[in-house]
Amino acid sequence: MNSNNMNNGKQSRNNSMKKKKKKGLFKTLLVIVLVAVIAGGVIGYRYYKGFFKPNVTAESEYLYIYTHWDFEDVMTSIGELHAVNDTASFRWAANKMEYPSRVKPGKYKLTPGMNNRTLINKLGGGFQEPVKLRFENIRLKENLAGILANQLEPDSIAFINLLDDDSLAARYGFNGENFFSMFIPNTYEFYWNTSAAHFMERMHEEYQKFWNEERSEKAAKLNLTPQEVSALAAIVKGEALHTDEMPTIAGLYLNRLRKGMLLQADPTVIFANQDFTIRRVLYRHLRTDSPYNTYLYRGLPPGPIMMPSIAAIDAVLNYQHHDYLYMVAKDDFSGYHNFAVTQAEHSRNARKFQQALNERNIMR
Repeated sequence: MNSNNMNNGKQSRNNSMKKKKKKGLFKTLLVIVLVAVIAGGVIGYRYYKGFFKPNVTAESEYLYIYTHWDFEDVMTSIGELHAVNDTASFRWAANKMEYPSRVKPGKYKLTPGMNNRTLINKLGGGFQEPVKLRFENIRLKENLAGILANQLEPDSIAFINLLDDDSLAARYGFNGENFFSMFIPNTYEFYWNTSAAHFMERMHEEYQKFWNEERSEKAAKLNLTPQEVSALAAIVKGEALHTDEMPTIAGLYLNRLRKGMLLQADPTVIFANQDFTIRRVLYRHLRTDSPYNTYLYRGLPPGPIMMPSIAAIDAVLNYQHHDYLYMVAKDDFSGYHNFAVTQAEHSRNARKFQQALNERNIMR
């Protein structure tokens, strides 16, 4: 074999070895790329699943997070409510977004199909939905406390303790009897986790806004304080089934006050007896000894017998001028009243109504 053939053979073997090396390197690189792609896909899917995949269910409309809760309490509630399909992915995303260190109380709206990232941003940012709190037609402090506890985080005991706090009432310019008149029935926006103390502060602010210069001047012209206006408005509210009759009723009671007459308002007797099932006030009810019984005690009761409506307060401030001193419900049970200037006229009206009660067998 000559030297040329030997060189050609060596070169051929070298080329073959190089090809094998390149092929092996290519395979290695291919494996590495495939592993990287798979790993990247796994990691990418995990991030997609953790952050962007729809996870919130339609089983709960709201998530309530209480003031004293930590992250584990939130996780427990989410699990109990089945608020998300995958609690593990929520926990993973929450830890990645450092939510456990920034849990904020509140009432949070849950939108079906929401992903973990959006939900955690909402929770961690404290972007809760306000509560539209409405109260009206409330008779007792306990009723108000119950309504508030149903819509805000504090329980009814927290609210009733403040409503019964005479020192707090004095701080706001009231006493234990007329403190209830500070609460103007309306619709207000609160955050669910509002404390009972902050609720009181807000109600005092709303009271001051309501009793503006115009209303205060009208009360002064009546020689009544705003609290006394509210006490009278509560009686008007108790008597009137129809708003359009309120100014007439208010004028009647203002006439009696000016003359020094007993108000003789049946709603005050019912309140004094603390029996709100009474449909027909009887003589035995009139004997109940209470400063709220206006058949026994002259002037206004020491506080409102119920939460007066805005319409009733404004009816007192804008009362109808007339000479009526007496009234009794109409015998057609329309909810309206027959008004009278004299006792004789009133007696005739009263007999008609009593006869109508007897005919309907309404004895109490």
